[in-house]
Amino acid sequence: MRRSAVVAALKELQDNSSDHTRESPRQLATGGGYGILQEQKPFKSPLLKKRGPDASLRKRARVNYSELSGDSVDQSGIYIDEIEGPRKKKSLEGVYKGIDASGVSFNADRRKWQVFHADPRAIKRKFSIPSIRNERGEVIESQLSHAALGVRRPVEVPPRPLHDPMSEHSIVLFDPTIDDKDIESEREKLRLAFEEQQKKEEKRGPHKNLATILGINKPHMPIRDKVPVVIDPRLGKILRPHQIEGVKFLFRCTTGMVSENAHGCIMADEMGLGKTLQCITLLWTLLKQSPNAGKSTIQKAIVVCPSSLVRNWANELVKWLGASAPGSLALDGRLSREQMFESVQRWADCSGRAIVHPVMIVSYETLRNLQELLGNTEIGLLLCDEGHRLKNADSMTFQSLAMLKVKRRVILSGTPIQNDLSEYFALINFAIPDMLGNRNEFRKHFELDILRGRDAGATEKEKEVGREKLQQLSGMVSPFIIRRTNDILSKYLPVKYEHVVFCRLSPFQVDLYNLFLRSPVIARLLRGIGSQPLKAIGILKKLCNHPDLLNLPADLEGSEELYPEGYRPGDRRNVAVGLSGKLAVLERFLTSMRAKTDDKIVLISNYTQTLDLFERLCRSRRWGFFRLDGTMNINKRQNLVDRFNNPEGSEFIFLLSSKAGGCGLNLIGANRLVLFDPDWNPASDQQALARVWRDGQKKSCTYALVFFFANKV
Repeated sequence: MRRSAVVAALKELQDNSSDHTRESPRQLATGGGYGILQEQKPFKSPLLKKRGPDASLRKRARVNYSELSGDSVDQSGIYIDEIEGPRKKKSLEGVYKGIDASGVSFNADRRKWQVFHADPRAIKRKFSIPSIRNERGEVIESQLSHAALGVRRPVEVPPRPLHDPMSEHSIVLFDPTIDDKDIESEREKLRLAFEEQQKKEEKRGPHKNLATILGINKPHMPIRDKVPVVIDPRLGKILRPHQIEGVKFLFRCTTGMVSENAHGCIMADEMGLGKTLQCITLLWTLLKQSPNAGKSTIQKAIVVCPSSLVRNWANELVKWLGASAPGSLALDGRLSREQMFESVQRWADCSGRAIVHPVMIVSYETLRNLQELLGNTEIGLLLCDEGHRLKNADSMTFQSLAMLKVKRRVILSGTPIQNDLSEYFALINFAIPDMLGNRNEFRKHFELDILRGRDAGATEKEKEVGREKLQQLSGMVSPFIIRRTNDILSKYLPVKYEHVVFCRLSPFQVDLYNLFLRSPVIARLLRGIGSQPLKAIGILKKLCNHPDLLNLPADLEGSEELYPEGYRPGDRRNVAVGLSGKLAVLERFLTSMRAKTDDKIVLISNYTQTLDLFERLCRSRRWGFFRLDGTMNINKRQNLVDRFNNPEGSEFIFLLSSKAGGCGLNLIGANRLVLFDPDWNPASDQQALARVWRDGQKKSCTYALVFFFANKV
């Protein structure tokens, strides 16, 4: 039926073309149609190019799709479905496109395609890479690269140190030819680490990564040659011999070169030997270098110090390292509490290249409050300036710092041992945990025997045992402690003179002193009834400084009868210099110094009331002065110190509280110092006296005066 319709259409097309050939061009033009004036060739269909009008079309082979659907068709063109019954035959126009009449594609699995079977006699060769042979016919083996085609192989750069170890001012801290450990032991460690990693992967279960499934295991990183670690030449030029020795000691201890299980130490140099500069050199070296080329030893570090030294540490970093100094986050009280916590949180979260401020400088009190934020942060190095604050293992400061996740710990203190061995153990145990065991083990194995051997009534055997235990303890901790005295500075600093000045009490002080000794309070103390001896000593110390420091007449009953003419206790406007022997000597000394020299002086006292007395004296004499005590804001302290150290400043007196600024402050602007009232702890006095005579002092002579009373408190 379809073929007959096509034949009829072709015949009609042929008849129309013959009629057009019989019409003239004029008729085409006048017949109202569109035509041309010249004759036109008759149109011939491409299908009938070589055929006559009666030529029969080529017959196609009949295709039967009944096998695909499972239906049958009769001669009338009606499909017979076994389930639905007879229905009309569907059109097959979409068969050649793979779509049936309902618009559904044929299912590929229902087509019957001829399956190709390979000839079993065909020989299959496994692909192999063509080999290259040399002149002797030997195969040249070459290791294949796992990189994709078109990817350039990275250039193998030989490892090089950051600074040239052969330069003029080079100071080598690590030399691989001398200090490097046996390479076989390192390979053994890598093998054990690899086995441990395999055990962990087996515990994970059957799930494996694609590389393991395909058998493409990453090759182990080869043990690369180590490079020297060299101090930055900018620092190497200014370090003195004892400081170079100190930096080497710090580096060897913190990198485990002394002991693999110990990464801490104590630098106990006396005040003024440059502990800050040595620690800055260590910090800068660990942040920039390591024996493995291109890698640093640490990423972050914390410097914890007294609050008055926070800004000083930040200034020292810039002073010695210049513009390339590592960024420091100095928490000196300038930020609000919310801003501080936000800054510390960002510092704790960042890592790698995101670290902007690798060094945090913070006070002991502030760090104690930040322990929760820093508890899970990996800290490479912890520097504890004036670390004798950690002498009490039960204090909150000690416990907070001990909970930080830090591997390398360095304690800086000019006076590490102040009272007993328990404080010494606390410092050692903080720097190198568990090296001496716990507190009870240390007391059992060392402390008790040493104390028995030093007792006045000890036997010869106990003394011998005590010496042996002391020698054993010293042998264990001496590799991790370094201490040098101020005698080294005699080569580099001006001459220092120390004088002890004995003063007389004023008549008013003598009367009050004797009155107190005859008081019922002292009588009860002598009979062993009283329980406040320290209070009585405190009253006498204040009396020796000046009677105005006492709360008269409450502190001394009956003292009203001893008042000199015109004396009014509690007068805060004027100061009676003649009522104190020490203050009278100090006033004459300051007047003479101001008249004859342009020197500056530091006045140190343990009491803020005494500083109030000095302040009234300076105001009455119109002397320029600065004052630093515990009431001053932290962020203002360093500015005060810088102004005093400026030689162009007019203020020549610095009033200093020994508790707030007796440790770590650098007051080299002055070359004279007066310790007005000594402390109970001699170590505190030593710290205070070292504020002037230290690195950077340029004055030719330095005086340290200590005021005492003969046979008095």
